[in-house]
Amino acid sequence: MAEGLSAQLTRHRGSSFHDAFRVLPAPKRRAIYAVYAFCRVVDDCVDEAGGGGENALRQWEGELARAYADRPTTELGRELAEAVAHYRIPRRCFDDIVAGCRMDLEPARYPTFADLRVYCERVASAVGLASIEIFGYRDQATRVYAVELGIALQLTNILRDVAGDAERGRLYLPLEDLARFQVSESDLLAAAREGRPRTHRERQLLAFEAERARAHYAQASGALPGADRRAMAAAEIMRAVYRATLEEWAERGYRWRPRVRLSRLRRAWIAARTFLAARRAAP
Repeated sequence: MAEGLSAQLTRHRGSSFHDAFRVLPAPKRRAIYAVYAFCRVVDDCVDEAGGGGENALRQWEGELARAYADRPTTELGRELAEAVAHYRIPRRCFDDIVAGCRMDLEPARYPTFADLRVYCERVASAVGLASIEIFGYRDQATRVYAVELGIALQLTNILRDVAGDAERGRLYLPLEDLARFQVSESDLLAAAREGRPRTHRERQLLAFEAERARAHYAQASGALPGADRRAMAAAEIMRAVYRATLEEWAERGYRWRPRVRLSRLRRAWIAARTFLAARRAAP
């Protein structure tokens, strides 16, 4: 069978996700590719030059509505329509994802972590909640796992991408945390331009944020019921790869340049180890 558009987008744009999704049987793999591809295209609306911004988001909202009505007009819409019909993915998941992307249309500033958490739940936890419908779960506690893991993954992305986000005028670290460690916004943005923290207070701030991400990884792991551990093998691979990425970034002294990426060989080893551990879990 020829590779669909969603699979192509996932392979080219999401190496870590593509590695994790490969452990799924073909029908679930096609469905999760469609979900991921939709997330990528709406994210590109606000992140990429010429992405189209609000107008493009509205166009994809329209295609989402058509997918749920089983009358899509694009290849991606058709693949998404098949996924949402077969796995009964709640429309709310995609509405939240679009709402989260819309928050990036203006330069991002978040006064408190509670404010940032709303963003993380929309752009990441909502993806997790859509994904577990495809993976299959029996225990409602797995929804808590999906929410907490989404927050952990998004915080990891935020921390390693401070420099890139600053170039777009975005700063996701909560302003209350900057004040706590006596780091001004201008100082942190200057550090981002240099690609590394320059002062002890800046390193303390980043260590604090890394520990918050670790706490959410721990909360996700603690929430995952044993009965669903095998079904969540793909999600567990993502957890393991992203957690290793967070630790690699911390070990490099919280530097943003060059951007931290794990090698393909290391990702493959983590994926294999995590998959085997999940397969050994009780069914």
